[in-house]
Amino acid sequence: MSRRLVLLAATAFAGLAAVSAARAEDQLAEVDAVVVVARDRNAGLLEKQPNDTVFGLDKPLIETPRSASFVSDLTLQRYGIETIDGLTAVSPGTYTASFYGVPGALNVRGTLAENYFRGFKRIENRGTYSTPIGAADQIQIVRGPPTPIYGSGKVGGMLNFIPKSGKGEGGYLTSPEGELTATFGSYNRKNATAQIGLPANFGNVVGGVHVYGEIEDSHSYYRGIYPRRQTLQVSSDFDLGDGWSTALGGMVYRSKGDVQTAGWNRLTQDLIDNGSYVTGRDTSLVDADGNGRLTPSEIGGALYLPYYGFPATDAAHTLDVGVGTTKLSPRTVYVSGSDFSKTATNTLHFDIARKLSPDSAVKLQLFYDDLSNKRFVSYGYPARFDSTVWEARLTYEFANRFLDDAVVARSFVGASYRGFKGRRRESYNSGLIALDRRDLSVGQTAADLIGSPFTDPSMTWENDNHTKWSQAGIFFTTDIKVGEKLNLMLGGRYDDYDVTSEDTGSLSFTTPGVQSDAKGKGTYTASVTYKAPWGLMPYVSYAKASALEMSQAGDVVPGLVADAGDAWLSDSDLAEAGVKFQWLKGALIGSLAGYRQNRTQLMGINGDPAGTRSKGVELEVRWLASEHFSFTFSGNTQHTTVKGPDTSFQYVPTYTAGVPGAQGYGGSYVVWSFASIRPGDYDYTLIPKSVVSLYGAYASDAHDWGKLYGTLGVTHVTKTSGTVPGAVVYPAYAVVNGSLAYEQGPYTATLNVDNLLDELYFTPVADTYANLAALPGKGREWRITLARRF
Repeated sequence: MSRRLVLLAATAFAGLAAVSAARAEDQLAEVDAVVVVARDRNAGLLEKQPNDTVFGLDKPLIETPRSASFVSDLTLQRYGIETIDGLTAVSPGTYTASFYGVPGALNVRGTLAENYFRGFKRIENRGTYSTPIGAADQIQIVRGPPTPIYGSGKVGGMLNFIPKSGKGEGGYLTSPEGELTATFGSYNRKNATAQIGLPANFGNVVGGVHVYGEIEDSHSYYRGIYPRRQTLQVSSDFDLGDGWSTALGGMVYRSKGDVQTAGWNRLTQDLIDNGSYVTGRDTSLVDADGNGRLTPSEIGGALYLPYYGFPATDAAHTLDVGVGTTKLSPRTVYVSGSDFSKTATNTLHFDIARKLSPDSAVKLQLFYDDLSNKRFVSYGYPARFDSTVWEARLTYEFANRFLDDAVVARSFVGASYRGFKGRRRESYNSGLIALDRRDLSVGQTAADLIGSPFTDPSMTWENDNHTKWSQAGIFFTTDIKVGEKLNLMLGGRYDDYDVTSEDTGSLSFTTPGVQSDAKGKGTYTASVTYKAPWGLMPYVSYAKASALEMSQAGDVVPGLVADAGDAWLSDSDLAEAGVKFQWLKGALIGSLAGYRQNRTQLMGINGDPAGTRSKGVELEVRWLASEHFSFTFSGNTQHTTVKGPDTSFQYVPTYTAGVPGAQGYGGSYVVWSFASIRPGDYDYTLIPKSVVSLYGAYASDAHDWGKLYGTLGVTHVTKTSGTVPGAVVYPAYAVVNGSLAYEQGPYTATLNVDNLLDELYFTPVADTYANLAALPGKGREWRITLARRF
C-alpha cells in the first residue's frame, strides 16, 4: 500500500470521528473513565498513564516524542497474538521475515530489533528459540534506539518484556488473586497456565508476590514440528518503609520444540504461483556404512560449486531418479525426525531503591541472563550456544525548578557495567550443506541427511568461538518542561568497551588467534515536543547510537575485532518527526511518524556487517467509538536499502547460476561476495513496502447471563521477494483473524480463529538462505481457552 493510501486512512479515521463528533460530545462526558476501562478491555495499545520505557523517566506514551506501541496481555489474547511475529497487527513497521520458522526477534523498520527484559538487554536471540510472550503483563515495542539508561543499542527498535508483578491496579496487592487457564485447539494444541498473586506483609513491610507457570505440549500446523515449552516466572515487590523499596524475581524457560525449518526449498515462480514442486533425487552419493546419514568421507568433497558466471554441473548436483513435478501441502516443510532444538534460559533481576525526597531517588539494579542451546537441522547445520550476561546499574533521579516552576527539569544520571561470556559452536564451512538436495515430497533419506558432532565423534566443530566482552558506561537524561506547551528531552551516554574473541574451530575462515580490542564511544538523543491546539502534539527527534556487532549467541566474531576499522562496534543514527493527537476528549488517539535511519546488520554466514538505510511513514490510530465498540489501525510504508558493497557469503539459487533446477538441486551454488551479483546498493526486498492492519473490538453490557467480547481484524501485506536479480516474488496477501469471548463471573471462554479465510501466503526466509527457501504461512487454526479467575 502506498504512502498516499496510508495517509488517506488517517484522513478517513479523522473524518469518521468528525461526522460523529456531535453525538460523541454528548455521550463522552465520562470518556476518561471509559478509556481507562476500555484500554484493558478492548485495545490496550496507546497508553495514557506515565511509563518510563522510552526515555527512562515517567511520561505518558501519548506525550512521548518517539514512535512506540504498548500491548497488554489481554490484547494479546483478544487479537490472537501468540508469538512476536503477530505483533504486526498492533504495531506498525514490525513485519519480520522468517528466521527458519522460529520467532525469536522482531524486525522493526527493516532491521532486527533487540529483546529486553524490564529494561535490560537479553542475550541475542534471532531464531534460537521462540521468545515467550505469554508470561508478559505487557509487551512494549519502541521504534528507535533504547533510552540511555538501558545501555547502548542500535537505532531501529527494541522489544521490552514487562513480566507479571506483585502489584495490582492501585498499588500492592491487598488480597490473593489468580487465574487458571487451559487451551486446546487444532493440530493437537495443548497449553495450560496458572498464576497467583499474594499480598506479602510483614510488620512495616508491605508488598506482593506473583507466580506464573505455563506448560505446552502441542503438535503444529507444520508436520514434524512439536513445540514443548515450560515457563516459570516469579516476581515480587516490597515497600520496606522509610522510603525504601525493592523488587526481585526471575523467569525460567525450557523448550524442546523450536525446531528450525527453511520451509519450502527448490523455489520457482511456478511453485509459488501454482504449487508446482520439482521432484527428484540424486543417487550418486551413497550411505556406504549404512548409518542413515552422509559423512564427509562419503561425500568426498564439497557439495557446493562457487558461482562465477556459468559453472559446470557434476553428478552430485544432478537429480537422476524420480524427476517430475507434484503438488505440496503447505503443511509439508523441510524437517525430519533427526532435527532437534533444546533451549534453556534463566533470567534474574533485583532492584533496591530509596526515595530521598519528593523529587529525588536513588536505585541500584542487578540483572542476569543465560542461554544454553543445542540444535541440529538435517541439511547439515548443527550448533551449540552457551552464553551468560550480567549487568549492574546505579541511577540517581532528581528534579530542578526555575522561574517559579515555569521551567521544570526532571533528570537522572547513572553508571552501569555489563559483562558477557559466551561460546558459539557451529558447522557450515565445509560445503556439505545443500538445501535443495532433499525432495520434500519424499522426505528425509540417507542421501540428504548430513552427520554432525552430535552423532559422529569424528566430526568436529568447524567454528568454535569464545568471546568475552565488557561495557562500562555513564549516562544521563533530562526532561525539560517549559510552561505547559514545550518539552525538551536530552540524553546521552559514554561507554568503554573491551572485547576478546578467538575461534578455535577446525575449519574456521575467520582471523586466527586471540583477538582483542578496546574503545570508548558516545551516544546521544534529543527530542522536542510542543502541545499545539486541537489536541495535536508535533515532535522531532534525533539520535546517534553505537552498539556491538553480535552474532547469534551474543558473541563477537574475531575477524571483526581484528578489523582495523573497528567493525565490531557499529554506528547508527535516526531522524524522526511526527505528530501525536487525541481528539473527542481522548476517545480518538493516534500517532503519525516519519523517519530516516542508518544502521548496520550482520549479513550472511561469515558475519560481515553491511550498512542499511531505511525511511518510512507509520500511522497508529485507536478510536473508542462508544463504550461497546473500538477500532485500531496500524499501517506503514517503508523502504530499506542495503548499502553496497555487500561482501557477505551467500547461497544463490540455480537460476542465478544459469543452471536448470534438475541439474543443480543436488548441490549448492554460492557467491563469496554478494557484491559480485549485486554491485552497489540494493533494495532489501525481504521486507514488504507496506503492512496495514485494521481491527475492531466489541464489548457488551453486563447482563445476568454474562458478557460477550468480540474482535475481528485483517492484516494486509504487500509483495516481497528474494534479493538476487530475477528473484522469486511472493504475492501480496491479507490474513483475517477473529476471536469471541464469553464471560460469566470468574469464568471466561475464548475462541480464537487465526487466518479465518485460510489464505495461502509465503514469508521469505532471512539470512544466508533468503533466496533458496520460503515458509508457507500457517493455514486456518483455532483454539479455545477456558479460564477461571479467583
